[in-house]
Amino acid sequence: MCGICGLYSPSGPPQASLIDDMRARIAHRGPDEGGTERLGVCVLGHQRLRVIDPELGFQPVTNETGDIVAVFNGELYNFAELREQLAGHDIRGRGDTPIIPHLYEEHGPGFVERLDGMFAIALWDGPRRRLVLARDRLGKKPLVWTRLPDGTFAFASELKAFHALPDFRAEPDLAALDAYLALQYVPGTRTGLRGVHRLAPASTLVVEGNSQVETRYWEPTAVEEPSTDGEWLARVRDEVGRAVRKRLDADVPLGALLSGGIDSAIVVGQMAQAATEPVRTFTVGFADARYDERAYARAVAERWSTRHEEIVLEPDAAATLPRLASAFDEPLGDEAALPLFLICEAARREVTVALVGDGGDESFAGYERYTAMGLADRLPRTAAALGARVLRAIPAGERRSTTFRARRFLDAAATPRAERYGQLMQVFSLPERAALWTDDARAEIGALMSAGFMLGAPPRPGVTGLQLLDVATYLPGDLLPKSDIASMAHSLELRSPLLDHRVVELGLSLPADLKRGKLALRRAFADDLPAVVAGRGKTGFGVPLAAWFRGELRDLAGDLLLGDRGWFERAAVQQLLDEHVSGRADHGHRLWTLVMLELWQRAHVDAALTTA
Repeated sequence: MCGICGLYSPSGPPQASLIDDMRARIAHRGPDEGGTERLGVCVLGHQRLRVIDPELGFQPVTNETGDIVAVFNGELYNFAELREQLAGHDIRGRGDTPIIPHLYEEHGPGFVERLDGMFAIALWDGPRRRLVLARDRLGKKPLVWTRLPDGTFAFASELKAFHALPDFRAEPDLAALDAYLALQYVPGTRTGLRGVHRLAPASTLVVEGNSQVETRYWEPTAVEEPSTDGEWLARVRDEVGRAVRKRLDADVPLGALLSGGIDSAIVVGQMAQAATEPVRTFTVGFADARYDERAYARAVAERWSTRHEEIVLEPDAAATLPRLASAFDEPLGDEAALPLFLICEAARREVTVALVGDGGDESFAGYERYTAMGLADRLPRTAAALGARVLRAIPAGERRSTTFRARRFLDAAATPRAERYGQLMQVFSLPERAALWTDDARAEIGALMSAGFMLGAPPRPGVTGLQLLDVATYLPGDLLPKSDIASMAHSLELRSPLLDHRVVELGLSLPADLKRGKLALRRAFADDLPAVVAGRGKTGFGVPLAAWFRGELRDLAGDLLLGDRGWFERAAVQQLLDEHVSGRADHGHRLWTLVMLELWQRAHVDAALTTA
C-alpha cells in the first residue's frame, strides 16, 4: 500500500525536487520508505507502507532493461498466478508490485484487465515516452491528475500533493460544489477544484506528449442464469469466502472493523474460520444508545472468540473536525467519515491491515432506498404529493424518526421517476440550493441541476438498475474515498471482500427475490450470524448530528457558517441554524455538509493561497 505521484513534461525534465515535496504531502500513505525516480521528461515518486515482502518490496519497479518503470498503490490478490504466467521474466522479490512492468511488456496498457485487486498504477514507457495511469475496477484506490499552465501533466494519490507545485492554483469549482451540496460528494471525475480530475474507476489514461486517451476496460455485468435458490446461496457463500481468504495475505498484523451489521459480521466469521489464531476486531460506539452498535459487534466477537476492542467516541469537535477536513482534501459530507477516521486511528495502533464490510449494500441490495423506489413506483404521484403536504405540517424531528422518513419517501414518490432516486439521495434540493447561494455564486455556477440529473441516466427498472447506479456513482464518489482517506490518513490499509469484482457481479446477477434486504447474504451465512445480528436491518457508523448541532457543535457551526465567505445567503444559513436549534426541523446532516465544506475551503484553498 502506497502513495504515488509524478510529473511528465514533454518539453523538458521536470524539477525532481518538486516530487520530493509532493511525496512529503502524502507521506502518511506510506511512512515506511519513499523515493523519487528521475526518468528524463518524467519523474515518479512513491511512499511505501510495508505490507507484503517488507525486505524486497521497495519501489519503483522495472523490467529487465530498466526502460519500463512503475509505481503502485494497492494490493494484487492474483499476483502468484500472474508470476507463473511470466515465467520467462526475471522478477525481483516475491510480492505483487514487481510483476507490473513485465505484464505491460507482454500486453501493453491492456495488462490491467488481468489484475485482480485494488490499485492505482503509474507506469513510464521510456521507449515510447508514454505515461500510463490505471485504476482498479470499483475505484478503491484514488488517482487524481491535472495539467499545469506550462503543459506539464501532474498526478497523485491525493489532491493535496498538488499544493507543492508552484504553478498550481487551488480555485474552487462552484458548479462542482453545488453538486456536493446536492449529494454530499462531487460525482463523476470532477473534484472541488477547477482543472483537477479523478481518473475514473476501471479506466486507463495513456498520456503521450500533450495528448491523452482514457479507456474503460471493465463494466459490471448482471448475468441471468437458471439456478435454484440453493445453488445461488452456495455460490454466494463460496465466492464471499474466497474473497475474504485471498485478502488475508500480509506480513504485518491484520484485523477487522466491526460495525454491528451483518456485512462486517460475515467478513469476521470467514476470517475466523480461515485463521490459525484469534482475529483482532475493533468497533466504535456512542453514549447515545440509538447510535451505539457495540452490543451487536460484541455478539459477533464472542461468537468467533476474537480479540475485541471497543472504542467509545467522545470527540472534541473543535480539535477533531479540522483534522478530518485536513485529511479529506476533496469535499465529503458523509458524517460516517468521523467515526471511521477515529476507529482507524485506534486500530492502527494494533494492526496495519483491516478487513471491512464495505460494499454489502451495493453488492447484495441492502439499502432501504431500493425498497422505497419499488414502493414509490406503485403509489400514485397525486396521493404521494397529498401525503407529503400533510406531513410537512408536522415537525419532522430527528432524521431517523418515522415522520421524517415518511415525508422524505412521499416527496420522492411524488417526483417523476427519472428524478426520484436523486430526490431520495439529495441533501439540499435544487430550490433549496437556489435560495442558499448568493446571486454572484449562482451567476458563476450557471444553471443549477437537480440531483437526479447529476447522477446521470435514470436507473433502469428494478433493483439491479439501482445497484448499477450506486456502483457507478455513490460507491466511487462517497463510500470508497471515505474509506481510503479515513484509513490512509493513519497509514492503515483497508480491504473490502464484499467489493471483490466477482462478488459484485454475483450480487448483481441474483434473482430479485434473493435481493430484498440482502436475503442472499442472510441465508447463505445464517449459521455464522448470532441471532441478535441476523435479523437486524441496515446499520453502520451512525453519528448523533442532531444532538451535536443543538449542543457542543452549535456555536462552532455558527462561527464557521456565518462568516464572510460570500458564497451563501447569510439569512438562509441563519434560518437553518435557528430551525435546527429550536427543534422545528432536523438539519443536522445539512449543517454537517456546510461545516465540512467551509473547513475544506479553509484547509485546502485558503491555506494554499496564503503559502503561494
